Amino acid sequence: QVQLVESGGGLVQAGTSLRLSCAASGRTFSNYGMGWFRQAPGKEREFVAAISWSGGSKYYADSVKGRFTISRDNAKNTVYLQMDSLKSEDTAVYYCAARRFSISTRKDENDYWGQGTQVTVSS
Repeated sequence: QVQLVESGGGLVQAGTSLRLSCAASGRTFSNYGMGWFRQAPGKEREFVAAISWSGGSKYYADSVKGRFTISRDNAKNTVYLQMDSLKSEDTAVYYCAARRFSISTRKDENDYWGQGTQVTVSS
């Protein structure tokens, strides 16, 4: 079992930056690929970014490529999402996800989820 706790969300203005954190506990963090997903009101949960267990492979949704950066610190059991040049359409609840030994951009293929953190971008 893996427990994930997100933090760092908030209300910001368009064009500014925010960094989300996801702290993991329970199992060997470095065995898990990690991802960020988001869900806006009335919409499906969608993939944002993912990172392999070593940090050597990273994937991004086209909508955030060049603006968001995913990273991880296995010594701290934490994955981060640096969000720059935020837009109003980035407003959503952001969820951290874990998948054992691999990563997936599909929400139904991730094994563990955090409770989410709200990000609101005002224009």
